[in-house]
Amino acid sequence: MNASSSDPVIDRLNAILARLRAPDGCPWDREQTHQTIKGQLLEECYEVLEAIDRNSTQDLKEELGDLLLHVLFHSQIAREQGNFSFTEVAEGLSEKLIRRHPHVFGEASAKNAEEVTVHWERSKREEKPERKSLFDGIPRELPALLRAQKYQSKAAKLGLDWKSWDGPKAKIAEELVEVKEAVAQGDPKRIEEEMGDLLFAVVNLARHLRINAECALSGAAARFRSRVQFIEEELRTRPPGNPPELAELELLWERSKALAQERGTPPDVS
Repeated sequence: MNASSSDPVIDRLNAILARLRAPDGCPWDREQTHQTIKGQLLEECYEVLEAIDRNSTQDLKEELGDLLLHVLFHSQIAREQGNFSFTEVAEGLSEKLIRRHPHVFGEASAKNAEEVTVHWERSKREEKPERKSLFDGIPRELPALLRAQKYQSKAAKLGLDWKSWDGPKAKIAEELVEVKEAVAQGDPKRIEEEMGDLLFAVVNLARHLRINAECALSGAAARFRSRVQFIEEELRTRPPGNPPELAELELLWERSKALAQERGTPPDVS
C-alpha cells in the first residue's frame, strides 16, 4: 500500500498527522476514530459554505484547509488500519473523474451540461451495479430540504415530474388548503403531515426554477437574522419600559432592508 503522495506539501501534511497519531504524539489526536470526528467534518463543510456566502477569499482558503484536514485525518486512520491511504483516495478520484468525463478524456461528445449529466449517470450505474433504486446512494443524513430535492430530481428521471413550474405552483395552493383543513380539525399528526407535503411542494417549485432549496432557505434565514439584529440595535437606545409599537417595528424592518440594499446585500423578499 502506497502511503505517500507525489506532492511535497501533501507529504508534509501526512507526516504531521502521522506524528500526531504516533504513540508519543498528541493524546487527543490518538484517541480519534472515524466516528468521533464525523460531526466535526459536517461542521467544517458548513463553515466552508459560510465563507463562500461572505465572499471572503481569505476565510475560504482557511476553511478549505480545515476541510482538507478531515480528509487527511480519515485517510490516516484508514492507513493505520491497513485499509487505504490518502494517495489511494486521490488516485481513485482521478480515475473516477476521467471515467465520468468520456467527452473530455475519451471518444464521447457532450454539447451541453445535460449531456454531461447523462454520461455521469451512466458511469455511476456501471460503477455500482448493486444499486437497484434511483435513491440508492443519497445519504439519509442530508438536510431534509436538500434530500427532498434530490429525491425529486431522481424521480424525474422516471418521468414523475411536471413539464413546467405551473405544476408545483398549483400543488402548493392545493397543499395549503389541506393544511388549513388539518388545522380546522385540530389533529396535530395530520397538521405535521400536511405541512410536510406543503414544504415538499415548495421544494419542487424551487427545483423547477433551478434554485437550490437548501441554499435559498439558508439565505432567507441569514437575511432574517440580519434584519432582527438591526432592530435589536435600534431598540437598545429606547428607555426601559417603553416597548415599540408594531408600526415602528415594521418601519425599522424596512429601514434594515434599505440599508442592506445600499451595502449590496440582496434584498429580502418579504
